[in-house]
Amino acid sequence: MVSFDAFVAGRSAVLYRGAYVLTGNREAAEDLVQETLERACRRWRRIAAADSPEAYVRRIMVNLANDRWRRWRRRPPELEVADAAAPGDEYGRVDSRDQLVRALQRLPMGMRTVVVLRYFHDMSDTEIAADLRISPSAVRSQLARGLDRLRTQLPVSLDLSSRHTTEGLR
Repeated sequence: MVSFDAFVAGRSAVLYRGAYVLTGNREAAEDLVQETLERACRRWRRIAAADSPEAYVRRIMVNLANDRWRRWRRRPPELEVADAAAPGDEYGRVDSRDQLVRALQRLPMGMRTVVVLRYFHDMSDTEIAADLRISPSAVRSQLARGLDRLRTQLPVSLDLSSRHTTEGLR
């Protein structure tokens, strides 16, 4: 059984990246991770005994993000589409990451969660389905529709399938 301190030391960066993509805001992501870890700490004996403590904690985070989204119901600022970055253009890569995060924020929470779990946590359809308690076909459907929406919001030259696009968020 892993200690809570060891879990936080080893997984908090991954949780933060997922929270950042879910919230689109550094402060909100920090708050989300803090609240997630606070809830996990209170139930750590039960969580540590589970087959996958990380999946359990990730589920807490997704539920909290969904709750916040429902509660605030605010729309992010309109997406401003600029030219995609040229290879080697570090400032352009920052702009591309910002565009991607803003586009993700415009997705409904379910689609956003599926896209984040797939591309930022490298989870399979089956793993996502188990975490979200939906069917694998629902995962594939949400993912396909989410990627279609992202493609309509992002510049043509910003390739969603490339690891280069998501690497900056890791």
